[in-house]
This record gives sequence, structure tokens and C-alpha cells, in this order.
Amino acid sequence: MTTPVVTATKEFPIEDVAKLMFDNRIGSVVIVNDEGKIEGIVTERDMIYAIAKNKVGKGIPVYTIMTENPITIDPDKPLIDAVRKMREAKVRHLPVVRDGVPVGMVSLRDIIEVMVYLASGGEHLGR
Repeated sequence: MTTPVVTATKEFPIEDVAKLMFDNRIGSVVIVNDEGKIEGIVTERDMIYAIAKNKVGKGIPVYTIMTENPITIDPDKPLIDAVRKMREAKVRHLPVVRDGVPVGMVSLRDIIEVMVYLASGGEHLGR
């Protein structure tokens, strides 16, 4: 999983969340409440929707495009469980959550890197 998790609150403007994604070179941002507990997720696909529907640059809050109550996984679960959840839900980003608080993110990129590592006999991933 990737840490730390990049987060925003649901009132952040869509364009500010897009900037967080760009600046951090990530494909999703976890939306949290004031206590730091997960409320949603915004992904690249959501940003494409926002652009197509002319919602960017207008200060519209990100909650209007986020996925509420996203599928998550506990940090103690094995990677294969994350892969199964992602495949079944057809998602590319899976927040890792402990007691409602995001502690990491598993992305399709992370899974591919592990597969390459294992296929190469355990050589360094190059991160």
C-alpha cells in the first residue's frame, strides 16, 4: 500500500482536489470528515466526469462527484483479499482503513509492482 494517504474534506472545490492529485502524482484522493474518518473517494474517473459535465473551475464542492462509503480493506488483510475486492467492485483504488481512518491506499499500480517484483525473483522495485 502507499502511504501517506492524500485526503481532503468534502467541501474542497473539485479543482483543488484535482490539483492534489496532480501534485502528488496519484489517481485518487480520500475524502474525510473533521475527525479524519473516511466519507468517500474521488478518482480520475470522477474527474473525467467533472470535466465532461463542466463542473471544474466553479468552486463546486467535491462531494458532488465523490463516491460515498467506498469499499475499503483492513491493513491486516492479505494482498489477495485486496485484489479480490478490487476485481469484484471493478475499482482501481482501495483505501486501507483502520477504525474508520484511512492509513494507506492500494492501487492497481501497487499490485502490478508487486507482481513484477515476484516475477523478477525479488529484485528491487525501483521506487
